[in-house]
Amino acid sequence: MSDTTLTVRESGDGKFTQDITVGNHKFIADEPASVGGDDKGPGPYDYLLAALGSCTSMTMRMYANHKKWPLEGVSVTLTHSRIHVKDCEDCETEKGLVSEIRREISIDAPELSDEQLARLMEIADRCPVHRTLSSEIKIRTTAG
Repeated sequence: MSDTTLTVRESGDGKFTQDITVGNHKFIADEPASVGGDDKGPGPYDYLLAALGSCTSMTMRMYANHKKWPLEGVSVTLTHSRIHVKDCEDCETEKGLVSEIRREISIDAPELSDEQLARLMEIADRCPVHRTLSSEIKIRTTAG
């Protein structure tokens, strides 16, 4: 796995609209109108969920291809919310709010056995983005 570098700059076209460049790809991010943005693109949490969902699906696809399993399709639906710690039975945090991501995976593979389907669900948790989000993360910030 290689290091990834991308650049995010204010676009100057809207209150919060950002231009994002990674390699040959360019896209935008914005905040929804409900929080004062212009809704010109997905928001930061949308991209976070997209990263987890696409990595999940790709990892399951790679595994199925490697095993030569007849996987017809994978669909991942995600939601992000902030919940009170008191409503979270398995959270380590003791006060305040925690982020909760709910991930629903639909597997289209009528020819796979229950054991194979269970294995694909295990593989979903092995995608690199899932592992990153589930482990300790260090963000090192410098002025440039």
